Amino acid sequence: MADVSLSKVTKQFGAVSVIKGVDLEIADGEFCVFVGPSGCGKSTLLRMVAGLEEITSGGLKIGGRDMTHVGPSDRGVAMVFQSYALYPHMSVAENIGFGLKMTGHDRAEIAKRTAVAAKMLQLDQLLDRKPGQLSGGQRQRVAIGRAIVRNPEVFLFDEPLSNLDAALRVQMRGEISRLHQDLGATMIYVTHDQVEAMTMADKIVVLSAGHIEQVGSPLELYHRPKNLFVAGFIGSPKMNFLSVDARPAAGGAEVTLPGGATLKLQGNIASAGRMTLGLRPEHVSATGEGEAALDATVKLAEHLGSETLFFVALADGSEIAVKADGLASQKPGDRMQIGVPARACHLFDDRGQAVINGDLTR
Repeated sequence: MADVSLSKVTKQFGAVSVIKGVDLEIADGEFCVFVGPSGCGKSTLLRMVAGLEEITSGGLKIGGRDMTHVGPSDRGVAMVFQSYALYPHMSVAENIGFGLKMTGHDRAEIAKRTAVAAKMLQLDQLLDRKPGQLSGGQRQRVAIGRAIVRNPEVFLFDEPLSNLDAALRVQMRGEISRLHQDLGATMIYVTHDQVEAMTMADKIVVLSAGHIEQVGSPLELYHRPKNLFVAGFIGSPKMNFLSVDARPAAGGAEVTLPGGATLKLQGNIASAGRMTLGLRPEHVSATGEGEAALDATVKLAEHLGSETLFFVALADGSEIAVKADGLASQKPGDRMQIGVPARACHLFDDRGQAVINGDLTR
């Protein structure tokens, strides 16, 4: 078993509190992604699991064993860093097997494990090359191979794709996901890129300022965000937010949209007041279909081929994004009517907490 358990974990650097009481359970074989903006504490939390940062208070268990004060080499983890950190004078085979050599493994065992890892990562034809003869993606695979040969209980990845170009990032996302399926190992992955998180994770942990905002599957966080922070962070382009007046109504809640149109949402709210309506760009109708229609003026049009992204201004001056068909032809300055489907809307109270989540299954 290689489950990971964090209990009331904190980290302080002097008087500065970076991790503020994290409780988290990661199941054996799960692919868990830490995601959040720069400075939220995700890499620090990963390094605490690795043993590279000391835990100020709280406890860490790996496979049911207390690892809070155990050294990094004895935790059964292997880490892949943002920087490849390969030895330029060594071959691919020597780089992959170097850690085993330093821990006293015999040559035959090193060669055997290196060959297995190289074949898994499609590096078996490159074992004699030096890092300078490799592409960025191949170098990152060598760094991953160096972790695989250690047969760790838990793999830790600290933004491993951030140095790669866009095409290579897409390719490596698929390779790491396939590696997880092949090994069935527990993996913890840190990224600031929520697209990586959505496409790779079994479980996403959204962090902000040292706190966990929400934990859940990618689709759970996408369809049922607990607050404005998660709603705005998960999804690309980000969710639209509109300031609305909301009040309880028979069988649900009624909101008044910019321009005066009203919309009935299914779900209960405790009282009337100013709230925030959330609606994802892909759920806004560019043809005016929906329970409410709003007049808008196109400010910017991004034609991406498969889709068109419009940034439009509403009657009160607020701006939202609308994802439309790739053949949509509106230009900046054009008028258009957009439709708001009630079942796709989220409502957040004055504290930013979700009081109604959309239900697209209706």
